[in-house]
Amino acid sequence: MKIRLKNRRIPRSLLLRERSERWVGDFRIFILFLIFFKYQNMEHLAILDKKRKLLTKILIGEKTIESRWYKSKVAPWGNIKAGETIYFKESGDPVRAKAEIDEVIQFYLPQTDIPDLLEKYSKQICFTSPMPELIQWCKERKYCILLRLKNVELIEPFEIDKKGFGMMAAWIIVDKIEKIKL
Repeated sequence: MKIRLKNRRIPRSLLLRERSERWVGDFRIFILFLIFFKYQNMEHLAILDKKRKLLTKILIGEKTIESRWYKSKVAPWGNIKAGETIYFKESGDPVRAKAEIDEVIQFYLPQTDIPDLLEKYSKQICFTSPMPELIQWCKERKYCILLRLKNVELIEPFEIDKKGFGMMAAWIIVDKIEKIKL
């Protein structure tokens, strides 16, 4: 079967091959796009509990590991790597500090020795609850992310716009923090 295109006769097999080659080219561009964003350094905003004064502990070097404990996989699980930057703010306050991520450690808690994990990291995380309460609290969660911090510094405070991330978001990932800066 022949198809007329601009008064020319082109075999259908040739048209299909061109479409296929074009699709493969588009697919390659799509894969490169995914690789670029997967390996591009992102910037993170961690929103901390104001009552526990965690930001102060980070700034004085008492808290050297930021931890996140979840019942399901949510940000930053699988979306964070060493070398990226975390900005810190306490709830209701402006962003006041930043740090570089030195190491990312992820645990699937049902397959983890929780008492051993807490024994090893609780001091660096700044847990203050008694060990039996902590163990029980951890058993109610499935995922744990530990982020070892380095180069912590106080920065000029700035407000952010959480629009589009949810008012209850405690972790925000952006390619540049300027995108949410007010």
